[in-house]
Amino acid sequence: MKKILVPIDFSVQAEYAAKVAVSIAKLTNAKIYLLHMLELPTGVIDPSSYGTSSNTPTALLFLKRAYEKFEKFKKLSFFDGIKIEDSVLFHKAYDGIIDESVKNDIDLIVMGSKGTSGLEEMLVGSNTEKVVRNSDIPVLVIKQEIENFKIENIVFASNFNSDARKSFQKILDFSAIFDAQIHLLKINTIHNFETTKESSDAIRNFINDFDLNNYTLNIYNDVSVEAGVLNFAKVIDADIILLNTHGRRGLAHLFTGSIGEDLANHAKLPVLTFKI
Repeated sequence: MKKILVPIDFSVQAEYAAKVAVSIAKLTNAKIYLLHMLELPTGVIDPSSYGTSSNTPTALLFLKRAYEKFEKFKKLSFFDGIKIEDSVLFHKAYDGIIDESVKNDIDLIVMGSKGTSGLEEMLVGSNTEKVVRNSDIPVLVIKQEIENFKIENIVFASNFNSDARKSFQKILDFSAIFDAQIHLLKINTIHNFETTKESSDAIRNFINDFDLNNYTLNIYNDVSVEAGVLNFAKVIDADIILLNTHGRRGLAHLFTGSIGEDLANHAKLPVLTFKI
């Protein structure tokens, strides 16, 4: 892991994310890319006429203020000794994050999030949720300040089908950075029930051909997959939850949702998603 992208909107959540990114960068000798998407208010600038005398002064004023905030942000003490590159771009936040992550060959995106729920989540969603859904690059979502970011216990929740194997080596590589124990977790619900033997066999078949040493195998029953992941993580005092996401869109996403996105919105623990 050599390149970590941290979208910055100068909120406290962005600062929490930056602190975690710095902790990972220290372990991997990675470079951090700080990115601020400058979304100007409607009517302030017309993108089709950018560069004309009518809107350039206003755009430059917003740009100047963004860079002033960036300079102050980069002076936070936890950045000491870290390689940093910063950018301010005129772009919608979600599109800009995806584009810049691809352009810079980023290995990990670390994002702060307040989380959403209820009607706000249904109608609006969040930039973080959109990035989690669509990014081909792993996305780590941070909700709270973590003074000493370390990972000893990882929950990897999955249905353990063949598709999920595509990203499993990346999950193992991430856990190796921290020398952490992986708790392989299969959630059974009343609507999607398997016997213990069926679930155990599925997990064992899934991990065949992978080099795992420090892990546990777990089947947990709960009212929903999301509740089961959160409750199990609490029981074992997990440090982070790792999940696959399918990147569903349109009506498929509206009616079936995504456990990865739901947990990224609702879990207080850090959530790291890998697209399959």
